Amino acid sequence: MAVPGSAAEARFPCHNCGANLTFAPGTEVIRCGHCGAENRIPDDAAPIEEMDFRGVVATLGRGEAVEEKRTVKCESCAAEFTFDPHVHAGACPYCGGAIVGAVATHTLLKPRGLVPFQIAGEEARQRLKGWLGSLWFAPSGLKTHAREAGGLSGIYVPYWTFDAETQSTYFGERGTAHHVPRTVMARVQGRMVRQTRMVVEMRWRPVRGSVARFFDDVLVLASRTLPDHVVERLGTWRLDALVPYREEYLSGFRSETYQVDPQDGFACAKDIMDRVIRADVARDIGGDAQRIHQVDTRFGNIRFKHILLPLWTAAYRYKGKAYRFVVNGQTGEVQGERPYSAWKIAFAVLLGLIAAAVVAYLYAETQGATPL
Repeated sequence: MAVPGSAAEARFPCHNCGANLTFAPGTEVIRCGHCGAENRIPDDAAPIEEMDFRGVVATLGRGEAVEEKRTVKCESCAAEFTFDPHVHAGACPYCGGAIVGAVATHTLLKPRGLVPFQIAGEEARQRLKGWLGSLWFAPSGLKTHAREAGGLSGIYVPYWTFDAETQSTYFGERGTAHHVPRTVMARVQGRMVRQTRMVVEMRWRPVRGSVARFFDDVLVLASRTLPDHVVERLGTWRLDALVPYREEYLSGFRSETYQVDPQDGFACAKDIMDRVIRADVARDIGGDAQRIHQVDTRFGNIRFKHILLPLWTAAYRYKGKAYRFVVNGQTGEVQGERPYSAWKIAFAVLLGLIAAAVVAYLYAETQGATPL
């Protein structure tokens, strides 16, 4: 049973020894790290409800969909986390900077669901160790970091999912390829001669039409802390593993509050949808080539939800800059930023030049040798 308080301050004391129970990744239990006692997380068969986008945005800050969260902020990278009253200062899991300063209170939309951690901390450390150890031209300090593979933090990262029914009308051109003879000049045996060759000519005609598509669970990152290229390479999240939000899954982990509001989140989702719709339009135009001049899309029945997804994070500082590494807490995929050691690259280039010089010398000696 949780100790009364806000969601960010919930504690689950062990019934045997009073220590705090924390969620055990890959299970459905919260476990005592002191005596090993376990409490099973109650099953919640209720569906994860999505909210009407326009209705919620119009009343944002009021109603049952929101809650007040106390947060602390990293002064280096601006990441914001739910406040833990038992941890007054510490290192930011994203950049390694200090999390200190005043506690702020925000009115935020409640998470509707989350994907629990499936990868435990030790497995995440081993995966990160292997990834870091495989990097070429990495600084020696990073290799040491790979051997130790310490400093991993488990964190739930905020996302939005959006559903929408779309109707799109378009105007464009369909291209049909035709093979036609063309006379060209070509050099044959040193002389310029006329030749007839078949070339492809595209004939265009205007087309109009419409396409429809329903989008389900378009995923948008609601944090600005991690670089987009790192997050995009983390692989596909299995959203069928979503469970209704319960505080037990967060016990022992941090959770980041969202920095991208629902309106900006939907703008990102529209960009994703638009790319899919343009591909639909190209298929609908048909032919051998397509030109799309205009697409007008109406978005209806827009629904969304706030969810949390699990990441193991670590940071390495090199020459004053923070490099971030992440392990997908569901699949174990590892991605991150990496520094390069200038002297290792220079040494490799020098070795390459020496090797090239040796090969050139041996080749010259071979070519200059005379048979006995």
